[in-house]
This record gives sequence, C-alpha cells and structure tokens, in this order.
Amino acid sequence: MPLCIVIAGGIAARRPMRFSIEQRHLTDVNGKPVADDTGLTFHTCEAHDADDAVHLFARDHSAELIGSVLRFPGFQAIATMRNADGVFTLQVAPTSQQVNMS
Repeated sequence: MPLCIVIAGGIAARRPMRFSIEQRHLTDVNGKPVADDTGLTFHTCEAHDADDAVHLFARDHSAELIGSVLRFPGFQAIATMRNADGVFTLQVAPTSQQVNMS
C-alpha cells in the first residue's frame, strides 16, 4: 500500500515520491570489470515506488533489466541492468530532498 496518498474531491490518488539512485558500473563497454570509483554516479527521479523508479531509469538510459528488481522494506530496491556503456547495478532509496519550483 503506498504511503503517499492525496485526497482530492474524495478520490485517493498516489503522489510521486522522490528517489535517489546510486548507479555503480560493474563492467565497461569492453566487458572489463570497473575497478575504481569512476563508475559510480548518483541520480534522482520522481516515481510512485522503487520498482517504478527502476523502470523509469531504464527507459531514460536505454537500459535493459537483467533479472528481477529486488524490493526491500521502506521503498528500497536493487536491480542489475545493461546498456551500451556496460553492466551496472542500481540502488534505489527514497530521499527527503525537496524540489524548489521558484
């Protein structure tokens, strides 16, 4: 059951949450292991849950999910993906950052 509920006119609707995504490259474009922290990047996105955040990231980065999304309590998830840049893991967790629209 989602924790972010908005009641508008008596109808409940899910509100997107902000997620932080840690992307750690496991292999480079040649299939060689990445040994240093140059393969570590951080991203944010808004999604309804961690699974949705993984799929949005895959779409936005032309990536393919390898296996299943592993879900954990507290809207957290881990997934393995591949794209033209190599194979990488994602660690997805909710964040408390607010977007300033001013």
